[in-house]
Amino acid sequence: MGKWGEDCAFTFLESKGFTMMARNVRTPAGEIDLIALDNGCAVFVEVKTRSHHQAGYPEEAVTEEKLEHMIDSAEHWLQDHPEYENNWRLDVVAVTGEINTQNPQIEWFENAA
Repeated sequence: MGKWGEDCAFTFLESKGFTMMARNVRTPAGEIDLIALDNGCAVFVEVKTRSHHQAGYPEEAVTEEKLEHMIDSAEHWLQDHPEYENNWRLDVVAVTGEINTQNPQIEWFENAA
């Protein structure tokens, strides 16, 4: 389900004009689901996916601790890409739906941290 959610988020962000740079980037601090450029801003994206809301909304799984890990991971990536060190943000994309659903529900939380 996670890969499908990432695929949905990838397509969604591309449709919003983002330039997709990387997927599933591993750093010493953890993994970054998606990295994209939005008008020159490096965007680190956490994707959360649920099949339905009975288990809660996907974005509720992004805790303060998870945001801290995202920041640490982004900072590691930025060491190798200093051109973005003053122009970056963290976003969350929440995807709800069954795998291969034609129209999953997608919520985008810009600047989540």
